[in-house]
Amino acid sequence: MLYYANHTERTLWVRKSMAAENNEIVTKEKTNIAVAETAQVDIRSLIYIVRGQQVMIDSNLAMLYQVETKVFNQAVKRNIARFPDNFRFQLTRDEYAVLRSQIVTLNENSGRGAHRKYLPYAFTEQGIAMLSAVLRSDVAIQVSINIMNAFVEMRRFISNNAFLFERISNVELKQLEYQKETDEKLEQIFEYISEHEESNQKVFFQGQIYDAFGLLVSLIQKAEKNITLIDGYVDVETLNLLCKKNNNVSVSIYTHEKTKLSDSDVNKFNAQYPVMNVKYTKAFHDRFLILDEKIAYHIGASLKDAGKKCFGISLIQDEGIVQDIIQRLELETEE
Repeated sequence: MLYYANHTERTLWVRKSMAAENNEIVTKEKTNIAVAETAQVDIRSLIYIVRGQQVMIDSNLAMLYQVETKVFNQAVKRNIARFPDNFRFQLTRDEYAVLRSQIVTLNENSGRGAHRKYLPYAFTEQGIAMLSAVLRSDVAIQVSINIMNAFVEMRRFISNNAFLFERISNVELKQLEYQKETDEKLEQIFEYISEHEESNQKVFFQGQIYDAFGLLVSLIQKAEKNITLIDGYVDVETLNLLCKKNNNVSVSIYTHEKTKLSDSDVNKFNAQYPVMNVKYTKAFHDRFLILDEKIAYHIGASLKDAGKKCFGISLIQDEGIVQDIIQRLELETEE
């Protein structure tokens, strides 16, 4: 039983006791609030794999311990002997770049991780366990417990799903093997195509009118500047082929003077598909189609009769012959 010298002394003692009790209540409330806020954070989402081991970043730890990252690291440095390299290590620039694309808190303008001037530190499970001895507070103790429980849960999850992870790895491996096989097959296809380019010679038999028409149109559409046609017998059917040419490609037709192509036909063609000129020559028996004065085809029948009887088309591979034909046209053309 306590005795007091006077009423004043008793009153002071009561006030001190009540103040101490209030301070203790406030401290507990702050601790409970801090712990509750920490508990709302999914700590498992803050655990990353770096250098083959589970780690947490200093800015995330500082957030959980509710201190600034600078203060957090200063506390660690004052006790650096407790944190060897296998407890704590600094990330390289490449590692940090990879983590920045994954860690939200490092990209947020929170003051703890945004715009930091130095590379962050990573703490392993042993290093985090050591933090409870460095950061001495009720909050630090409870936070450390929560973090360690999170590491345990992560290990348990990995262990329980090891078979699933193995199957996923096998599926990825099979996908890589399939991709490799597919690439090899595509390479074989491309190699086959390159070795079996479009034939330089083509023969059409009687009745293959559509096939012959299609090939001639495809040849005409290869021209980028001009088309030269040497054909002794041209008519409107010939123009039906030449109208498939590209825009701004000029056409020069060299034919017999007795051609069935009239001036009216030429004018109608030029009104819609300019520009075509018709010139006359008796120097050629065979038919030739010359594209851009470089590429020439020998055609066994007049274009208007393509597919009506058996005929052939051949690419003239000697460029010198192509130039000889063009020069002969200039000499033998009738005005």
